[in-house]
Amino acid sequence: MTDIFNGRLLLMTGIGLVVALSSKVANADDAANCAPIFNTERVRLHASEKVDLCALTAGKPVLLVNTASHCGFTPQFKELEALHQRYGSEGLVVLGMPSDDFFQESDDQAETAEVCYKNFGVTFTMLAPAHVKGPEADSIFEAVGKQSAFPSWNFNKYLISPQGQVLHHWGSRENPLSDDITERVRKALNVESSG
Repeated sequence: MTDIFNGRLLLMTGIGLVVALSSKVANADDAANCAPIFNTERVRLHASEKVDLCALTAGKPVLLVNTASHCGFTPQFKELEALHQRYGSEGLVVLGMPSDDFFQESDDQAETAEVCYKNFGVTFTMLAPAHVKGPEADSIFEAVGKQSAFPSWNFNKYLISPQGQVLHHWGSRENPLSDDITERVRKALNVESSG
């Protein structure tokens, strides 16, 4: 009986070791495919949970957007979600970062979360608020700003390659479902035009 117990214990230990090693290999693969700009963690909006941006974005193009809950462009959350629904399964990562740099974001993350999740049904990744310009800019937006331009208002959109290069930057007025954005997203994903 002891031999059977020891055999099962050895088998379970071996399985645990294989799972742990597989996880380390997967994490190493993510890090190898991760753009330096996203080789970091951030806290999710209105949560204590951290998002491993490297694992989220490894090998994928990213549409990065600086958002605000009390802006005339806030309804763009609906189009950003539609873009996420349409191209997320193809590999596009839509990533939102709220900011009060233009004085149109709530001081209360619960209110920001309600606008995003309840009012507009956002399911793409939203991060905790941060600065997107100036000397205190989040490192992601600092890198983006140096490559392209810092946001001049809310809802600037940056299409970033899997290697971390800004492929294109659009201002606030560009609808996330515009022909230009969808065509460039398809090109970044190597997806044929739907019509």
